[in-house]
Amino acid sequence: MLSPGLSKDLAQYAIGSKLRALRMRKKLGLVELGRHSGLSPALLSKLERGKLFPTLPTLLRISMVFSVGLEHFFSPDKDEHLLAIVRKRERKRFPDRPGDKEPSYFFESLDFPVKDPKLNAFIADFCPMPEKKRRPHLHAGVEFIHVLRGSLDLKIQSQDHTLNGGDSIYFDSSVMHSYRRAGRRRCTAIVVTAG
Repeated sequence: MLSPGLSKDLAQYAIGSKLRALRMRKKLGLVELGRHSGLSPALLSKLERGKLFPTLPTLLRISMVFSVGLEHFFSPDKDEHLLAIVRKRERKRFPDRPGDKEPSYFFESLDFPVKDPKLNAFIADFCPMPEKKRRPHLHAGVEFIHVLRGSLDLKIQSQDHTLNGGDSIYFDSSVMHSYRRAGRRRCTAIVVTAG
């Protein structure tokens, strides 16, 4: 008998529903799967309904029938949609460089709870900064910036660009680039990086 904690941990893998999906895809009945696996239809039914958790040898016998590895039952469901919600009150505000007395901008992550994200999204508040204090940098991938309000000066390689509220830019971030607030009005933008 499994402890409630262990049962809960095993339930997250949804082994029973993955087993049923494999069986339905092959259009096999429980009796037929029983003949191929050497397991009783009653046992297979309990496994599919999550009433029992299979031992590894039992799971291996089933996986051999469907030509899948054991990892099929323990990896995330490919059909499951990824979903993460970030509430405004949960966001934390950080300077672009911790401990810096004159940050270029402050940012809040918009996707921090996502595991293995395909992109990173931030909301950034850009600070006033003299031209000589700009901090050029580069990183792999691409970057997208959409200015929500104010004006933002960008330097990408040797080209200067100014974006105003409602303007967007998409560029190769593996080249040197820098940004700073233009003018006195507050400048806020959505910044997305991928790569």
